[in-house]
Amino acid sequence: MASPSKSYTHRAMVLGALTHGSFVLHRPLMSEDTKATLDALHMMGSSVGGSSSAVRIHCDELAPAAATIDARNSGTTMRLMTGIASLLPSKTTLTGDESLVKRPMAPLVDALKRLGAEVSYLGRQGMPPLKVAGPIKGPVTEIAGGVSSQFISSILIACTQKEDDTVVRIGGEMVSRPYVDITLDVLRAFGGDAQESKDGFSVKGGQRLHRDEYTVPGDYSSAAFALAAGAVTSGDVTVKNLDMSSPQGDKAIVEHLKGFGADVRTTSDSVRASAGRLEGLEIDVKDTPDLFPVLAVLGAVAEGTTVLKGGTNLRYKESDRIATTTAFLRAMGASVRPTEDGCEISGGVTLHGADVETHGDHRILMAAALAGLVSTSGTRIADDSSYTVSYPGFLRDMHQLGCRLEVRR
Repeated sequence: MASPSKSYTHRAMVLGALTHGSFVLHRPLMSEDTKATLDALHMMGSSVGGSSSAVRIHCDELAPAAATIDARNSGTTMRLMTGIASLLPSKTTLTGDESLVKRPMAPLVDALKRLGAEVSYLGRQGMPPLKVAGPIKGPVTEIAGGVSSQFISSILIACTQKEDDTVVRIGGEMVSRPYVDITLDVLRAFGGDAQESKDGFSVKGGQRLHRDEYTVPGDYSSAAFALAAGAVTSGDVTVKNLDMSSPQGDKAIVEHLKGFGADVRTTSDSVRASAGRLEGLEIDVKDTPDLFPVLAVLGAVAEGTTVLKGGTNLRYKESDRIATTTAFLRAMGASVRPTEDGCEISGGVTLHGADVETHGDHRILMAAALAGLVSTSGTRIADDSSYTVSYPGFLRDMHQLGCRLEVRR
């Protein structure tokens, strides 16, 4: 069974609070990241209850947080809640952990300032922590599309709740476009909308969102690791609760596995992957940066050359994922050359065990564990359970697949 989607959970939690009533979120992903969003909503006036299988949110009206909101390691929490804070008349302070305060915020901040928000940086210019106050108003803003789609998702959600209509112009090429599609998908499920135009979006102000309950779909980003495990070993892995009609960009893992040569079969709600003769591919990861580490492992195992490109925004994730992915694969014996926007891999080598440093990045931990499945000796991964950020069930699911993983503290 696929883990619930982190992207859908974040957005449904925020929109559930904006319904200004009672809302139940079924099958949410209760990870460290989504808990940060839930805690932020609670600090801004929402009552939160329920269980890990169904979260209840009731909010009559959001209010500025009396204390500093700690987004922890969650870039999505930081970006979405900055947009929400810009709707409120008094100042809200937001911060995060050591990794998050190094991640960019300037494109979102600049776009909100064009709508009249008061935003000040409390540390390094262009990065958290921030102090934000609104309410935003005005007909037009512009936001850079080339750094993070989370900026665009944040401002689209916020603009549905400001009083007047907004034209949101996107500057340059939009990266990670499928995550904006997820935002639009959830927004429409709550009765909201943002109309795409030639150079961005048009958003009606004062939208009344409504939804009594919502069920989070399965997550392709997390399922990619299990499916790739089926492809690189002699195993046969089926992941259920994956909607093949989903707008999730990471659904592309299905076609990528087929392209590498894995045996992949799908139904309307499941994907099955098993080994085949894997051969290298050229893949543009502009819209699917979260797949980069797992695709790099597949490239190291496959015969021939794999080229991953288009991932300039990989430099601004929980780690510089181009550098960290290159480092752990090289440590395990792979031939990898980093490029400005990805890497080139000469595959077909036998990987060996190594000591891997994840730099606290959950996707590097999971990709290194995947590589460890086909290494000739044990792999030790130095990490403090960062997988709980996005995939709390990772160890359990890997154990079910027969992978021997042991956490040592």
